[in-house]
Amino acid sequence: MTSQQSHTTTDHDEILRWAKERGGAPAHVRDTASSEDDAGILRIAFAGDDAKLQSISWDDWFEKFDDANLAFLYQDRTASGDESRFFKLVSR
Repeated sequence: MTSQQSHTTTDHDEILRWAKERGGAPAHVRDTASSEDDAGILRIAFAGDDAKLQSISWDDWFEKFDDANLAFLYQDRTASGDESRFFKLVSR
């Protein structure tokens, strides 16, 4: 397995571990929710990210993640061996 290989998971603990190791926090893009119960477009926010991101709870993030039938595609390391923050939310 190469260090820059991507992985896909739906496991909440694995996603949470990956995000926390990189200082990431659950968020969504402001003004993308269709209702008060909708989290809108999900993201993981890192220090210095776009001001359009708004923090939400991990419970809300994972609820929307599961309801939208998403999977978490991520990379642990870059090709140079540095810790990677690359992730993408994809359909299961």
